[in-house]
Amino acid sequence: MGEAVMFPLTFDHHESNSIIPDNMNGNDDSWFEEVIDDDLKWSFALNSVLHKVISEYQDIVLLDTKHFGKALVIDGKMQSAESDEFIYHECLIHPPLLSHPNPKAVFIMGGGEGSTAREALKHKSIEKVVMCDIDQEVVAFCREHLTANKEAFCNKKLDLVINDAKIELEERKEKFDIIVGDLADPVEGGPCYQLYTKSFYQEILKPKLNPNGIFVTQAGPAGVFTHQEVFSSIYNTIKQVFKYVVAYTAHVPSFADEWGWVMASDAPFCIEEGEIDKKIRETIKGELLYLDGASFCSLTVLNKMVSSTLKSETHVYTEDNARFIHGQGVGKKLNL
Repeated sequence: MGEAVMFPLTFDHHESNSIIPDNMNGNDDSWFEEVIDDDLKWSFALNSVLHKVISEYQDIVLLDTKHFGKALVIDGKMQSAESDEFIYHECLIHPPLLSHPNPKAVFIMGGGEGSTAREALKHKSIEKVVMCDIDQEVVAFCREHLTANKEAFCNKKLDLVINDAKIELEERKEKFDIIVGDLADPVEGGPCYQLYTKSFYQEILKPKLNPNGIFVTQAGPAGVFTHQEVFSSIYNTIKQVFKYVVAYTAHVPSFADEWGWVMASDAPFCIEEGEIDKKIRETIKGELLYLDGASFCSLTVLNKMVSSTLKSETHVYTEDNARFIHGQGVGKKLNL
């Protein structure tokens, strides 16, 4: 498979692109490095590499890190870490479900690790969650190794589908109250950048929403130095399709950056602290670790630099004019 056997990680600061060693232990001076940009890397110490596989679509690695616990890495990019994944997943799922008057049906694009489904299933009104991930290897990998989500994978309300989300949405006759984009970041040669395009949102996704339906997507890095990579473009693209659009951000420590989400609907949102707290008490089973009414309202207040960029952004994400974050997917490595 050519370069695909070379994971875009390094475990020694003196060797670049080294293959992940099969045998590692806590005594090894081993590090994971994520290349954020050509002149910027983010690294942390490892106890071991728990598992690794190369699927048809992606490089997949599960690490046991000294600082963040188990960490899922896809195409060299941190996807989720045991210690703080609740920040990302609570921010992705609960704002749209709490903003909807009575959400019953959820469609998740991606979400193979199961955490997004786990959070959706906390809502008492939910009757069905369809989780559609293109990569069987990711789903099987996460079902076996991420024990925190075993209950979600076994829930009778979960309909797990292995398919391209674009094709699955096109072929399904039913509509949904909430559609979620829990997709990998758009990297060149990755499997999902077309699911960030205006044509997809307008022609395929939006028609599958019920009246008052809400779409939410993760939208990539949203820090002062990174928000113009894809975040501002995704926000502006969604604005071309939906009447009401809300962007919000939160710091995720294991991502080493502020992260962005975009929520959209043709019905107005009611984002009021007291109402959100009331709905959390009444509609969610168990406690949220990160979000409450005050914190969600605060997430929608963007700093001056980011908010100015969102207002002035003109780029619309299309198949022929896509933006990518730094890195390469398997398709690019194999020149597919």
